[in-house]
Amino acid sequence: MSAADFRKLADLFPDETVTHSYVQDIALPAAGGKTTDAKDSPGTFALITLDNGLDHSKPTTLGPNTLIELGTVLEGLKERAARGEIAGVGVTGKPYFLVAGADLSAVKSLHNREHGLWMAQLGHEVYSTLADLGVPSFAFINGLALGGGLEIALQSTYRTVSTGAGALGLPEAFLGLIPGWGGVYILPRLIGPENAVKVMIENPLSSNRTLTGPQAFELGVADAIFEPADFVEQSVAWAAQVIAGAVTPGRPHAVDPSDPAVAARWAGAVAAGRVFVEAKTSNAPPAPARVLDVMEANRTLTQAQSAELECGTLADLMQTPEFRSTVYAFLDLVQRRSKRPAGAPDRKLARPVTKIGVVGAGLMAGQLALLFARQLKVPVVMTDIDQARVDKGVGYVRAEVDKLLAKGRISPDAANRTRALVTGSVSKESFADADFVIEAVFEELNVKKQVFKEVEAVVSPDCILATNTSSLSVTAMAEDLQHPERVVGFHFFNPVAVMPLLEIVRAPKTDDAVLATAFELAKGLRKSAVLVKDAPAFVVNRILLRLMGEVTAAFDEGTPAGIADNALRPMGLPMTPFTLGAMVGLPVAQHVQESLHAAYGERFAVSQNLQKLIDNGVKSIWAPGMGPDGKPYIPVETLAMLSFGNTPSTGGEVLRRTQDALAEEIGLMLAEGVVAGAEDIDLCLILGAGWPMFLGGITPYLDRVGASERVNGRTFQAAGVAAG
Repeated sequence: MSAADFRKLADLFPDETVTHSYVQDIALPAAGGKTTDAKDSPGTFALITLDNGLDHSKPTTLGPNTLIELGTVLEGLKERAARGEIAGVGVTGKPYFLVAGADLSAVKSLHNREHGLWMAQLGHEVYSTLADLGVPSFAFINGLALGGGLEIALQSTYRTVSTGAGALGLPEAFLGLIPGWGGVYILPRLIGPENAVKVMIENPLSSNRTLTGPQAFELGVADAIFEPADFVEQSVAWAAQVIAGAVTPGRPHAVDPSDPAVAARWAGAVAAGRVFVEAKTSNAPPAPARVLDVMEANRTLTQAQSAELECGTLADLMQTPEFRSTVYAFLDLVQRRSKRPAGAPDRKLARPVTKIGVVGAGLMAGQLALLFARQLKVPVVMTDIDQARVDKGVGYVRAEVDKLLAKGRISPDAANRTRALVTGSVSKESFADADFVIEAVFEELNVKKQVFKEVEAVVSPDCILATNTSSLSVTAMAEDLQHPERVVGFHFFNPVAVMPLLEIVRAPKTDDAVLATAFELAKGLRKSAVLVKDAPAFVVNRILLRLMGEVTAAFDEGTPAGIADNALRPMGLPMTPFTLGAMVGLPVAQHVQESLHAAYGERFAVSQNLQKLIDNGVKSIWAPGMGPDGKPYIPVETLAMLSFGNTPSTGGEVLRRTQDALAEEIGLMLAEGVVAGAEDIDLCLILGAGWPMFLGGITPYLDRVGASERVNGRTFQAAGVAAG
């Protein structure tokens, strides 16, 4: 395509926040490492700093105008290199960022395939200039580098990374695209096909996991690693040594794909990637498979041939509903709405929290204590009914700290501080000076009411009482207290350290200062909080139990287990309903179902078959492991406990039944005012239940499949939301 086409593309985005390319000439240090005057320098180094002129809350991104400016700067440097004026070129970013990747808002708005193709080709045009300047190019990865940002580094001749850099990766498979500006071609050659599949497939599809600077260096993504304090200076000095020939970076993981042994590894890595994708997504979204398709093909292609394939693939994927849905879920919900929780009071009302109490010393209580100590860095005291339980709870926290230390995820000083912050006691008197006490005891209303009564007797009038209940009434817990306005629901999801959602539950008498403090605590804990009304099971568990209940009912009616459990696979959920039930624990799931049945009747039918399994100590419908045919199976002795109806359903019927049930339940939740809007239900399911991003949220999905209109007579979202 022509420069005029690129300009037309850029003109479509007059409001783009441009990341500018600022060039600084640096006299390269002499061999001894000391900076010299320009006249005595062995050469001049041109350093490009990518900066959008905004603070660290506004990451640098790559839109069409940004890319054109970078390309123009690189063309000028290429001319200078040809004249012998510069010996090398470096690219780095503003503090904390190299580049956060392509501007997804811009990419999402490219409704014309041709414009999407232009965007893909523009990136390749610019990056190919960086790769062919006539002098060595260097990327100094000083901070976050994702997608197209990391591909800038990959297209450079050499790379350094800061030990303080976080969030490095190629998340395109998660976003609905491919690493299409050279990453899918370069990375497997640089770090080996197995590692490349880890970075391009396994990490993105595992809650969008990324690499730290040290991890990237260990994999071979970067050639050298330096501390943050003088990272750019050290990187320039290292570049000078490379240019002078004094240092030749070793690349132990690099491979030649024409080698027959590497070809076999390449095929094996792609095959393993396909198995992983099937297990994670049931192949519902197209992008992960397309990443592997391009990687498989480009083993025998030139880089130019691969670039052509990448551009066509990107142009196709940009027009898919899965990509547009992902961008809606990721940008509009996770990145924006979660940072401005609907209904949260003014944060100025929040009270300081200098000490936290945790009632209980079991597994959940231990997870909470560890999280509070690590993130808030305040004293945490755990209590339980006897010293043995207290010692076990505190011991759990200390053992977890030891694991973090052994894995290098926490420094020795931080480990010592965290251990010292968590203590235990058999007396609730230890909560006397606490500002916030959370109970994590048995899920039984009378037990929790008694706990709160005992705690209220010893804490200050301003101390907040929080409950981690997953389904019980917060209002009922507070009704006998002298100060019911101090009680708030603070519902975490398991595992606490990993799951990002916090359902903050407001009871009718909860006051604004208590609520504001809860939201500030959530922020300090690095959790995304959603305000919910005090209603049975709140949001996530209510929806999941309705989903699981419909599938279980179909099973009880006589639908074969394999058909019932796999009926929802087209949705690409992270696990099947039977697997989810086993993970949660059948007794726990049944207990919540019973609470919902008591509140809402037959919409939440209680399965007698599940109760029989619980009564007989059976932990899962499926047997551990696989049967002789390699498929899950139900043991004969388990089947003998159960009784079934004679009205089996097809997989399609179970899917439609479940879709309609979810549309009904969400419609009722919105009518009840459980949350401020449908977007909050979408956000809760994404962050609290791993709802797939490519579906755009549960409500847009139900709109697209027609369930919303079938059941409620209208859609949850305006036309075009999530897939427009």
